[in-house]
Amino acid sequence: MPLITAHELTKSYGTRTILSAVSMTIGSGERVGLIGGNGSGKSTLSKILAGVEEPDAGDVTCRRDARITLLDQVPELPAGASAADAVLAGLAPWRDALAAHTRASEALSAGGGDIEALLAQQSAAAEAIERLGGWEREHEATSLLAQLGIADPEVIVDHLSGGERRRVALARLLISAPDLAILDEPTNHLDVETIEWLERYLADNFRGALLLITHDRYFLDRLVDRTVEIEHGSLYSYDGGFEAYLAAHAERQAHTARTEANRQRFIQRELEWLRRQPKARGTKQKARIQRAEGAMGESAPPTDRTATLKIASTRGGKTVVEFRDLSVEQGGALLVRELTLALRQGERVGILGPNGCGKTTLLRVILGEHPPAAGEVVLGRSQRVAYLDQNRSGLDDDDTVRESIAGDRRTVTVGEHTLDVSAYLERFLFDGHAAIQKVASLSGGERARVALARMLQHRASLVLLDEPTNDLDIATLGAIEEMLIDFGGTALIVTHDRWFLDRVATTILAFEGDGEVVLYQGNYSMYLALKAQAQAQARAQAESAAKDKRQAASPHSKGPHSKPPPSKAPPSKASPQETARRDTPRRLTYAESLELEALPPKIDAAEEAVSALVDRLGDPATYQAGGADVVALQHDLAAARAEAESLFERWEELEARREAHEG
Repeated sequence: MPLITAHELTKSYGTRTILSAVSMTIGSGERVGLIGGNGSGKSTLSKILAGVEEPDAGDVTCRRDARITLLDQVPELPAGASAADAVLAGLAPWRDALAAHTRASEALSAGGGDIEALLAQQSAAAEAIERLGGWEREHEATSLLAQLGIADPEVIVDHLSGGERRRVALARLLISAPDLAILDEPTNHLDVETIEWLERYLADNFRGALLLITHDRYFLDRLVDRTVEIEHGSLYSYDGGFEAYLAAHAERQAHTARTEANRQRFIQRELEWLRRQPKARGTKQKARIQRAEGAMGESAPPTDRTATLKIASTRGGKTVVEFRDLSVEQGGALLVRELTLALRQGERVGILGPNGCGKTTLLRVILGEHPPAAGEVVLGRSQRVAYLDQNRSGLDDDDTVRESIAGDRRTVTVGEHTLDVSAYLERFLFDGHAAIQKVASLSGGERARVALARMLQHRASLVLLDEPTNDLDIATLGAIEEMLIDFGGTALIVTHDRWFLDRVATTILAFEGDGEVVLYQGNYSMYLALKAQAQAQARAQAESAAKDKRQAASPHSKGPHSKPPPSKAPPSKASPQETARRDTPRRLTYAESLELEALPPKIDAAEEAVSALVDRLGDPATYQAGGADVVALQHDLAAARAEAESLFERWEELEARREAHEG
């Protein structure tokens, strides 16, 4: 049954048409994903459907009494309210019923008045409260806030950051359970754990229809039944989630390309015919001419434009950055405890953890902007670092896009190539009027592209990216993914985008609480598998330890028939001569001398085997088939490292004995 229907919607801003006679329907309980490029009209369409904006033409009709709620990118919250009160503002009927029950109960307690009428009011209010969700809605509000990262429900919303205010607004929407929830970028400013919680909540607990506007491709793939794309003012609908959309979109593009190629061949053929024909033509010839003119009058289909991103890399040493017993603190809180780790050339490290755990601070420690509490960070020789911060700082709102990226220069040098500034701007989809826009007028995605354009002018061997996926459309995310895969240097990437990490990351650096930071080989999916495996092992060990403890404490484990522990004989006193003989390493045998000579090449071979396995685990191709071989490679790597360590320890032992006797 249709819940909401939009018919022939048109919307323009100035000379630019955002929506061109678009129509769509969302049914009761349907889950729809809405995607498109930055500035394509996704937010505009969502606001028209929610009744926040009016179209220039067309209309929207809703089912009678349908409740439609929009999570805007900049939500409005009641000034001076606590977070809990702001959430409960989404329960106006429930709050009215609770207030009526409280008034009736207080009047009955005070005595006097019409007792029967007050009892009737109290009973009616109680029935309404039960019908609207029960008596525990305040507890539910507090729980939702906690799940979304707002620990203090009494905090005043005026004191919250923009991301925190969005989380309060999201909790308000969820508790109100509308018939249609329109969520505009709901995963922005959420960490991975919270995104996965929201995914489960919407899948299992939310019963209304959903319109999801998001660049989080896993979020789309796991929640939506249908994907709608806005492209050049038109809507295209595809059954299924994001993966199904990719296949169907590619087929539509191929069909469009074939149709255009056929049109061009038809025009070429007809032009050749026209050139060969005499001026006097019959009726059939005139009809053919009209068909040719009609084909020539058709506009070619608009082409998709994607940012062209490339890092001009420079080679540094084999070891790029090394953490040596590194501890990091912020505001008295321990964020990183005694981290020892060396990152090598070509690794792409995804950094994960809850909001506020220290991910950004770790990047600032690498840059030398935040002092370590203990230990040190050592950058390899000749390393050149590029940094994209999550706030896109360094942009002057009064500058134009061109000024912000190139100043007053006419050319830009990128690696070994010199480009005209206009050509460089076009790589980032800034051409014509877009190049002279003020930075202050740009969207979040456009600001991100400006920051990238500034950063990518410089060579780098180590790239630090802090939330690079925020506000970017799916096409630009794909361009960044390709850029990093092609990059020969090392990258550390703080992001909550799981699809991005699955495609790009070769290792995951996870903040696991209490200063514990753990490195996992592989992409995000492999990290989940390895973490689950480690948790299962820890549970098994804990259960085994508890079982041993119970058995030791059992009365049946001790008794008259149990064997006493073996007694230890007192140590005998050795003479000084015996002590000296015992402390002097014995001379190498002939076989041990031969073994010592053979150990160096064996150690080299073992270290090469370790290096080869590390390279395989760092290769994106290893994960393209789903990462089926990764667990086996992990075991092989552990065995190879143990073998190399054993050989080296044996060499040290034999070499020390040889030197003791030859010295």
